[in-house]
Amino acid sequence: MIRIKLSLMMLLQYMMYAVWWVPLAAYLTNLDVSSFEKSMILSSMAIGCLVSPVVGMLADRFFPGQKVLATLNLLNAVMLLLAGTTNQPDLLFIFLLIAMLGYMPSWSLTSSIAMAHLPSEQFPKIRVFGSIGWVASGIFSVIFIRFLGLDFDGTNIPFYCGAGVSIIAVFINLTLPNTPPPAKGKKGSIIDAFGLRTVELMRDKNFALFIIFSFLSLIPFSMYYSFFSEFLLNINTKYISVTMNWGVLAEMGFLLLVPPAIKKFGLRKVMIFGLIALTVRYFSFYAGGIINQSWMYYIGILIHGLIFGFFYVGGQIYIDKKAPAELKSQAQGFIFLVTFGAGLLVGNFICSELIANFKSEAGYNWNAIWGISTLSSVVLVVAFMLLFKNNDELLKSQ
Repeated sequence: MIRIKLSLMMLLQYMMYAVWWVPLAAYLTNLDVSSFEKSMILSSMAIGCLVSPVVGMLADRFFPGQKVLATLNLLNAVMLLLAGTTNQPDLLFIFLLIAMLGYMPSWSLTSSIAMAHLPSEQFPKIRVFGSIGWVASGIFSVIFIRFLGLDFDGTNIPFYCGAGVSIIAVFINLTLPNTPPPAKGKKGSIIDAFGLRTVELMRDKNFALFIIFSFLSLIPFSMYYSFFSEFLLNINTKYISVTMNWGVLAEMGFLLLVPPAIKKFGLRKVMIFGLIALTVRYFSFYAGGIINQSWMYYIGILIHGLIFGFFYVGGQIYIDKKAPAELKSQAQGFIFLVTFGAGLLVGNFICSELIANFKSEAGYNWNAIWGISTLSSVVLVVAFMLLFKNNDELLKSQ
């Protein structure tokens, strides 16, 4: 019964986000917002990640995890409703920023809640339901386009769908097993409030390198994560959400492969496989454009789960193993701050500028954009292989 509740928690948590985030860049393109405004709005998610360690501290020291999660989802629902009522870029940014301040900490929090009730090695079997929820969010696009005859991708309708799922999640969260704060009663500090005690773990060279590469990986990763719907809109794709969700559908299988892959190859090699897949993604986009074979775009889409599962979920398992019990929630929040916070924030502005530099009156030069993304991914994976050494007993034992 606990597994069912935790699985449902994951399903709804990712569905409420995917339904509006996936087509967001296309919606902003239709609103004709400036490059800077688009970067700011798309970075609302990254800014939300910056408070993840703070929420992790609250769950670690003061409040039960499931109650914190329910409160965050209620805030998210209200803000998404308001986001659907405006097409003004400044107001949209404010509403989505507040929504993300409530939503983004839930990624690390749901991970901590799940790992509090199950061995961390079993976490991918629960996390896979997040992928199911992400894929299932595509049904909203099909319903509105095919059955209701209404445009969905590139409109404000996804915000209302996200709000509805958030409300349902609030009630489900309150039924989750109690997850009391593991460090309750212990003295807190500003360092704890910002999750900075996790930085102490960076005395370990491998851990420090892992944090650095996790940050750097989000720069090329954000080209797909934040801007791919703009590419699909530009090549006149009808079902943008459904098309991108094929990658998350494949992710379900890849996530289930994470535990046996770690057991067979070790955590270091599994993370390397994830970074190699990142390179393969952008090379497939580049090659598909050069030889005019659009089917190759699906290689890059379908490989998404290998990238996310092997490198980022593998990284969550690494963090859980390295962090002491009283810092686990903060540590999970810290890695999200570094990756989907600081990394995505920097990546969004770099990628937005890159796209703007290769956009003219004649259109986008996507071949150049994908070529640069490919080269940056190659540099990243080679550097990781050379510098991140498997000299940690924790990694050898996996």
